[in-house]
Amino acid sequence: MTVLVTGRTGTLGRALVPLLDDPRVLSRRAGPGRVVGDLRTGAGLDDAVAGASVIVHCATAPRGDSAATGRLVEAARRAGTPHLVYISIVGIDRIPLPYYREKVNAERLVSGSGLPWTILRATQFHDLLATLFATTARAGVLPVLAGTAFQPIAVDDVAARLAALAAGPPQGWTPPMGGPEVRPMGDLARTWAGTTGRRRPVVPLRLPGAIARGYRSGAHVAPGHADGVVTFEQFLASRAAVRS
Repeated sequence: MTVLVTGRTGTLGRALVPLLDDPRVLSRRAGPGRVVGDLRTGAGLDDAVAGASVIVHCATAPRGDSAATGRLVEAARRAGTPHLVYISIVGIDRIPLPYYREKVNAERLVSGSGLPWTILRATQFHDLLATLFATTARAGVLPVLAGTAFQPIAVDDVAARLAALAAGPPQGWTPPMGGPEVRPMGDLARTWAGTTGRRRPVVPLRLPGAIARGYRSGAHVAPGHADGVVTFEQFLASRAAVRS
């Protein structure tokens, strides 16, 4: 089985590649273990996907996700019938963020490709919330969404699930994957502040609009699929240990 991975330099790709047996890695630059191809233009994709039996599509960007996915799907069709494994996000069809709309369109391209496919939706990574808190703390406070909970998950937990899906038969829509705990955003912010020593007052904000309503409704969590193992505290502790 030959596995091609896109998005090797991203948070998830870095965790996934070591779990696979001698994968190919799509890159715009040549190097050991890499195949050269550009999802933004389509250049080199036909050669990159040739002979791949599985393609795990982890590459993502704030803009152009669906167009990049479309180019990859077309190249995969020309190459044969590889199994497409796509990582997505819980709640993207119910929260009208522009980035989420791109992901929904990318899902449709994968599921409608005519190729064997698997789509896994996961909740937000621990890393995302930690980065958000670190950024907003610079203002001297920790603003959070009032009435909103999150279910953060460790990237390693998602990478392990993706590796297992890549090794198995196509699943179509596979059950979503969430972190071990659903917790109020304010609670997570206080945990981050206490662990990092950057104590800031937590300020709940009740924002208007469909996006904030979607988060308050819990569209982005999957409490029935709390499959992740690593808690937010454990993630923060391990990161602090690495830095020290």
